[in-house]
Amino acid sequence: MREEKENGTPAEILRKIREIEITARKAVSSILSGEYHSIFKGMGMEFAESRPYQPGDDIRTMDWNVTARAGEPYVKTYREERELTLMIIADLSASGHFGSGEKFKSEMAAELCATLAFSAIRNNDKVGLIAFTDKVELFTAPRKGRSHVLRLIRDILYFKPEGKGTNIEEALNYFNRVSKKKTIAFLVSDFMAQGYEKALKATSRKHDLIAVKIADPRERFLENVGLITLTDSESGQTVTLDTSNRKLMEDFAAARRAEEAELDSLFAAAKVDQIKVTTDKSYMEPLVKFFKLRGRKRRFG
Repeated sequence: MREEKENGTPAEILRKIREIEITARKAVSSILSGEYHSIFKGMGMEFAESRPYQPGDDIRTMDWNVTARAGEPYVKTYREERELTLMIIADLSASGHFGSGEKFKSEMAAELCATLAFSAIRNNDKVGLIAFTDKVELFTAPRKGRSHVLRLIRDILYFKPEGKGTNIEEALNYFNRVSKKKTIAFLVSDFMAQGYEKALKATSRKHDLIAVKIADPRERFLENVGLITLTDSESGQTVTLDTSNRKLMEDFAAARRAEEAELDSLFAAAKVDQIKVTTDKSYMEPLVKFFKLRGRKRRFG
């Protein structure tokens, strides 16, 4: 049976995209309403108008040109530059196609990115996408609107990348080249990569960068199921482990904890906020926790 298509997109894919849209819009309306606006305020100030000087006005805001023409003192007034740009930097490498439960890491990433994107357009901000593997494979310039966001969701879910590896450094350097103004950027990845420390710090100095780490529980620990063969989806290398070997499994878990601690230290040193998400739980709790924590930081400095 032939499935209906819309703009060349198979019906099954359309259904999945619309499911994600419903979930994301509900989350934005009921849970994140107001949170996004409160923590991501304008990145600067823009000139509004000149008005006559009033006692108590800061003389540093004097508009000398208008004052000279009018023959009386005028001051410049400013308003917050509200329109923002949110850039989603999504890791579409092969390691995202893994999940021990109902969802792959890539599916969780798509839902979370959709929620962020709908939060942005609800506040009349622009949203863009950089999709990368071992190279930048897709760039969608920031725009507004529902149809634009749905396109981004489709790309994150169903884009067929050429590469399998992960090059976070290249993705961040590309982002810095195309984003001239200060931008809110969510870097969504499992961070199974090396050598991006310098790029991370450089990006954090220029933009508001937030790292979203998506992991699966089986990447942290393995159940006792006897001999298993694991394949690295990016390199293709395989290894056989005896999960009944208690010492081996303890070492495996310890190595994962050490890697996570090292990543935490890296983000802290680069002054990058982090959101941790796992495929076995809803992404909403850590996302809301991040919004509330960022809100407290903004209020109390």
